[in-house]
Amino acid sequence: MVDVIRHNGSLANSLAVRYFTLVLSNRIAVIAVTALAPAVWGTTYLVTTELLPPGRPLLAGVIRALPAGLLLVALTRRLPTGVWWWRALVLGTLNIGAFFALLFVAAYRLPGGVAATLGALQPFVVIGLAAGLLGERPSPRTTLAAAAGVAGVSLLVLRADARLDGIGVAAAIGGAVVMATGVVLSKRWPSPAPLLATTGWQLVAGGIVLLPVALVVEGTPPTTLSVANLAGYGYLAVIGCALAYVLWFRGIRVLSPTNVTFLGLLSPVVATAMGWLVLDQKLTLVQACGGAVTLAAVVAAQVWNRQGARRARIPVPAASTTV
Repeated sequence: MVDVIRHNGSLANSLAVRYFTLVLSNRIAVIAVTALAPAVWGTTYLVTTELLPPGRPLLAGVIRALPAGLLLVALTRRLPTGVWWWRALVLGTLNIGAFFALLFVAAYRLPGGVAATLGALQPFVVIGLAAGLLGERPSPRTTLAAAAGVAGVSLLVLRADARLDGIGVAAAIGGAVVMATGVVLSKRWPSPAPLLATTGWQLVAGGIVLLPVALVVEGTPPTTLSVANLAGYGYLAVIGCALAYVLWFRGIRVLSPTNVTFLGLLSPVVATAMGWLVLDQKLTLVQACGGAVTLAAVVAAQVWNRQGARRARIPVPAASTTV
């Protein structure tokens, strides 16, 4: 009898080790796939400056969101029901419509380094909102990682001669707040619909909210577009929006909001790297150190946020998540 108990105990321990190993490997895979979204967003500056018509960032936002959302809704043939009509509108406004508009104001009134540094405050906002709305207790180490992320981004992109503008600063902080709120509410309101449908609803809602703003601020769209313009808009809509937001919202479904928001710090790292590799921009030692600190903060947040890992409850295997 003792031998049987020992055998069963050993078997149970072995199965437990295998289970947690599989969960850990799946969690790492989900984090890596989710990280592709901000990495793709980091290429937006390059595509915008090299392929799109100048002075039309809001139009670019509409073209990114609305066609991609309509495509996903058409593919899934699923419309919101019940409370999800207004929830989709709220989430789409926060994650896309209002965020793009505030990003536009910050980009026009602030140097890019200032806007990116203020945007890096988003993990702090998510930590606070997740504590209040989701009951996630922030750990001191996660807060330290958030501070390191801000410091790393500032070293990466901030310049000594950077000027400040009150409206621009408010817009940049507002963008971080609305995006952080969208991330936390997306976790608080789990959608019963497939991932592609929920993503489509938010993209359509965000595009519709942004459209009148674009028309008022930038006027009617240009009547003629070059092949390069069409290629740029196509990339932003298909890769930069439809694919990226599907990956992003999937990460929110299965990871802690705190884990997800730290991945957003990868965007300025990729943008700087693309400028160095493609546009032949200079990369200083200080910038390289800033990039290293930012990457270290991202990795540390994923490792230290154990509470988020326990709350994630990633399915085994992770690929079985409904899309």
